Amino acid sequence: MADLSLLQEDLQEDADGSLDFVSQDEMLTPLGRLDKYAASENVFNRQMVARSLLDTLREVCDDERDCIAVLERISRLADDSEPTVRAELMEQVPHIALFCQENRPSIPYAFSKYLLPIVVRYLADQNNQVRKTSQAALLALLEQELIERFDVETKVCPVLIELTAPDSNDDVKTEAVAIMCKMAPMVGKDITERLILPRFCEMCCDCRMFHVRKVCAANFGDICSVVGQQATEEMLLPRFFQLCSDNVWGVRKACAECFMAVSCATCQEIRRTKLSALFINLISDPSRWVRQAAFQSLGPFISTFANPSSSGQYFKEESKSSENTSVEDKNRIRDQEVPEDVQIRPEDVPSDPSISNSSVKLENTMEDHTETTRKPPGEISVPMDSSLLCTLSSDSHQEAASNENDKKPGNYKSTLRPEVGTSSQDSALLDQELYNSFHFWRTPLPEIDLDIELEQGSGNKLNPERPEETPEVIIPGSSNITMATRKELEEMIENLEPHIDDPDVRAQVDVLSAALRASSLDAREEASDTEKKSDVQDELCVSEQPNCKINHDASVPLISDAIENMDSTLRYIHNDSDLSTSSSFSPDEERRPKVQDVVPQALLDQYLSMTDPSRAQTVDTEIAKHCAYSLPGVALTLGRQNWHCLRETYETLASDMQWKVRRTLAFSIHELAVILGDQLTAIDLVPIFNGFLKDLDEVRIGVLKHLHDFLKLLHIDKRREYLYQLQEFLVTDNSRNWRFRAELAEQLILLLELYSARDVYDYLRPIALNLCADKVSSVRWISYKLVSEMVKKLHMATPPTFGVDLIHELVENFGRCPKWSGRQAFVFVCQTVIEDDCLPMEQFAVHLMPHLLTLANDRVPNVRVLLAKTLRQTLLEKDYFLTSASCHQEAVEQTIMALQMDHDSDVKYFASIHPASTKISEDAMSTASSTY
Repeated sequence: MADLSLLQEDLQEDADGSLDFVSQDEMLTPLGRLDKYAASENVFNRQMVARSLLDTLREVCDDERDCIAVLERISRLADDSEPTVRAELMEQVPHIALFCQENRPSIPYAFSKYLLPIVVRYLADQNNQVRKTSQAALLALLEQELIERFDVETKVCPVLIELTAPDSNDDVKTEAVAIMCKMAPMVGKDITERLILPRFCEMCCDCRMFHVRKVCAANFGDICSVVGQQATEEMLLPRFFQLCSDNVWGVRKACAECFMAVSCATCQEIRRTKLSALFINLISDPSRWVRQAAFQSLGPFISTFANPSSSGQYFKEESKSSENTSVEDKNRIRDQEVPEDVQIRPEDVPSDPSISNSSVKLENTMEDHTETTRKPPGEISVPMDSSLLCTLSSDSHQEAASNENDKKPGNYKSTLRPEVGTSSQDSALLDQELYNSFHFWRTPLPEIDLDIELEQGSGNKLNPERPEETPEVIIPGSSNITMATRKELEEMIENLEPHIDDPDVRAQVDVLSAALRASSLDAREEASDTEKKSDVQDELCVSEQPNCKINHDASVPLISDAIENMDSTLRYIHNDSDLSTSSSFSPDEERRPKVQDVVPQALLDQYLSMTDPSRAQTVDTEIAKHCAYSLPGVALTLGRQNWHCLRETYETLASDMQWKVRRTLAFSIHELAVILGDQLTAIDLVPIFNGFLKDLDEVRIGVLKHLHDFLKLLHIDKRREYLYQLQEFLVTDNSRNWRFRAELAEQLILLLELYSARDVYDYLRPIALNLCADKVSSVRWISYKLVSEMVKKLHMATPPTFGVDLIHELVENFGRCPKWSGRQAFVFVCQTVIEDDCLPMEQFAVHLMPHLLTLANDRVPNVRVLLAKTLRQTLLEKDYFLTSASCHQEAVEQTIMALQMDHDSDVKYFASIHPASTKISEDAMSTASSTY
């Protein structure tokens, strides 16, 4: 016992000592306490000082001198040797800066003079934690606009530029580059162009550290979006090309990931001619990780080719607005430009204006309308084959175009000497020959460079002695299919042989070999058909005319020789097989190859190949999911006239074995329906939509979340077919998946406007009543809203008998339900009907209120509590019961008086007072049963 008493005495002494210590601190001024603990040798005490700086400032904010004294002590504390103290101080700087900004009259320039130098100095701190904290603080300050523009230019940017100098520490340099990139959107275009952009371009070429180049590549898109198109094209694009060919795969991968942002900052021409070729290189990169990132960015990159002026959507074909008739405008312009002596028969023009393969085109028609209207009458366009464009022009036009085409890579030329003149008979024969079935269905001829031996052996009458009169025959990239020369194909195969172990390279070699064989076969076929082809060429060419020139479509640029050859080879073989395998489509669809003129065909071909099973093995197992994710954007870019290019891919994705792929499509099918319009939706999307309805719950939820968005796009007859299937949404793979039923209730509320009163009563009413009795309260709350909206719609219908029948069913099934939860649900429905004014109060008083008031004698307190809330907080707030002295008002008042004398205290409480809250969810939380 003696030891215990001694212990108690020691504890008492310690308590007294601590009290003395606290009392001493209380006697000190805020500055005194700050000085006391700032000079402590205990690191924890100094950390506490840094943490309490803001509170100290608030205590002394009335005295300007004390505020300045605190800020001066912050400067001294910033020199602390302990990194944890410096890091703690830096965490408080944004809060202190905000305080200084709010109290600027008392302490002007406090942040700029005392705090900003600390932040900037810590960017080069030796401790990693301190640097990271200062970087976060700097970005937070910039985001909140607490740093003056002058300070950014004179204090922040110079330090960052110094930290990125060649002799700077490697880690510090990398972090400084990252900070420069992140702060660029915050400081704006002017500062970025003057101070950040030059150093950023230097860092992109840092030969010693790939980490720096990787950071630059990762943030390249952000810099491009800040500086704008001109600076991007003049200064940044050359650096971007270097980064895309970097010897470190991580840098190239970062470039692929930001490709879309870079593309958005360039003009359409550069996007087509340069960036497309660059992206093709990334897709065929030796590194699997680079290819994976490139394929993920392929869809977003294609979407940057969309034309904003023609992106307006109309759904129904007959409601097409004038701004969306660009195809019709093109045809009208063509008709205006064709001379009177050249007539186009109606049967020669395709019914679908989007089919450009057999349409008549004039050179540069849509490029510049003002120039085309001033063309000389000697320049006319004659349709050749189903896709060739033959322009007959004067010598001066021919030489200028020839010189311009000579500068473009991939322009393969063959010489044809015209021999016969033009006559009326020739014109008639020309029309017959151009549109016969042989020329329409035959395999496109390969485009090759004809050497002297081949010219002599083939029997073509060519004249190589006069190159200035040599006509150029160039196949339009958007509508006809070309082949590489046999010599170039052999060279490409030979170059790829060392890398044959790579599956992608092996696939390319197989394609090129097939193309080489096809080219040889066509050469032999060409020799056997020499006579027939000579006759056609005689009719096509005029004896006195200058050159006959067939130009590439201006909207599909040439990327590079190798890419063009590869692309044309793939398209040649692919379209050959399409004619024999696409038996599921109509004959008109079989004639349409997957060729368009919106985006470079090589990009689209790569996108379509993302559904190839071999891609999942060689690139990414989830590549099909990425394809499905970006498909609506690609479809919007191509337009509904080019949907035939994507139809097969969409059907392949819709039947993919991975449910994640189908789920992605299910979530976006309503957006695709808006893009395609009502006709294509009914033909191509409705069958896939029906398949999704019977899929896994993970897929069905995507359809269900946008059920209203999709059904409203369908014709009324087609829409009614889904009334029979709505009941199936009540059945799920997992009965505990209550969110599925909650989403169904949400969608049914939206679907009420799409169907007639009879359809709502016959098909939607049973589902709504079923959901009102759900086991989960969250589902029931939404269902009460659904039923109340249903009562409103049916009551407003003519005649209102459906509404009366629904009310009687609510009374029977819920108002007189043997279970208390059903009777409580009836009160909830009545409360919702009153709050949302779903029924006129006169009708409510007649049909629902008598049954509602009978629940005042319910044996379950929860029902009576909710009834008291409904009467007090909802019903008596209506003007009908406030102004009119009727028998209904008297009945309500008597019921409330009875509830005020209830033996349950909660019922008395809610019947006597007027709580502020009237939210149904809160009422349900206080009175409903558990969730399950």
